[in-house]
Amino acid sequence: MLSLEEAQHTILKAIQPLAAEQTPLSDALGRVLAEKIVSAIDLPPFDNSAMDGYAVQSKDVAKASAASPVSLSQVGTIAAGGNITSRVESGRCVRIFTGSPLPSGADAVVMQEDTRSDGNKILVLDSVKPWENIRFHGEDVKAGATVANPGNKLSLGQISLLASLGTRSVAVTRRPIVGLLATGSELLEAGQPLAPGKIFESNRIGLSLLATRSGAIPKVYPLVEDTLDATVAALETAFTECDCVVTSGGVSVGEFDFVKSAFEQLGGELSFWKVAIRPGKPFVFGRWREKFLFGVPGNPVSALVTFFLLVRPALARLQGTTNCLLPTHPAVLAEPLSNHGDRRHFMRVSVDELGNVQSAGIQASHILSSLANANGLVDLPPNAILQKGTTVSVLRWD
Repeated sequence: MLSLEEAQHTILKAIQPLAAEQTPLSDALGRVLAEKIVSAIDLPPFDNSAMDGYAVQSKDVAKASAASPVSLSQVGTIAAGGNITSRVESGRCVRIFTGSPLPSGADAVVMQEDTRSDGNKILVLDSVKPWENIRFHGEDVKAGATVANPGNKLSLGQISLLASLGTRSVAVTRRPIVGLLATGSELLEAGQPLAPGKIFESNRIGLSLLATRSGAIPKVYPLVEDTLDATVAALETAFTECDCVVTSGGVSVGEFDFVKSAFEQLGGELSFWKVAIRPGKPFVFGRWREKFLFGVPGNPVSALVTFFLLVRPALARLQGTTNCLLPTHPAVLAEPLSNHGDRRHFMRVSVDELGNVQSAGIQASHILSSLANANGLVDLPPNAILQKGTTVSVLRWD
């Protein structure tokens, strides 16, 4: 039985990113860059005004005040996107707007609020320092600077920066297609009559949403009966159509658990099928040609927790992400948490807006109500009690 870190290492070592594809910048939010992007221009590309007002020589208005305004002659107007060839000489000013190019000779901009019009003159009511209210050429980005690297997951801010540099499209790693199979003769689709001994299947919808949030494209398949032939056929179809397959159920040691044997009959090679965590001990990872199998347990909490810890990092690696693991942040226990078992327990917890952590409810792997109340996981060591007030790292999925 592997530790969580050994299992993660085994999975990530086996996986290489998928091929790159070009996508419009408008469709690139959350996609993973497959290229280094170097700026071809300076940003801003010219000195420009940070305010609506008047371009001046600062020395002319060094002593200006409301009680003793300085009178300047306006010699022109520059709208944003416009230009002017004349210089701003001493005693003169140019009407200017936010983003307007700074005319030669000027070294400051007086805000419009600090001026008053007096016929053909502009009265300046406050002083400005040299280069006040001016955005400098290249102060944000220099031409030749690297602005994004391969493995970056593009954020809104990064996309805005790339757009300001004139970028139309970017090379990103292709999104993996993930086949989702649920095995179990006891399972029913929603809307069917709930017969004795049957339950409604819930794993595929949760796994589908998590796959989408992870940047993948989920492909949900029909329920699979607990027979070897049905499991082989379902796996063969899913592997033919997808980059990887996530199954739920059928990965333990019962006589109706067929995922491992069906995968091997198909020609797949198993890497491991036990991880020393709770919930989620029975977890299968294997390879079929250049594609991968992730077999999560059938218990719904176990399925989702193992997805967070083991499948999500794999989907990130397939997309070329440099940081594949679930994000964490520190928080403080509002109550004691205990683990009396011999495996690490990833407990469902609720973290409030002040960073206080408490158990989300009953921790059994079939209890979905506590998962519904949770927004993170806390990793409790075996046979451990963490007291109220302890600072812990919370793994977050929201």
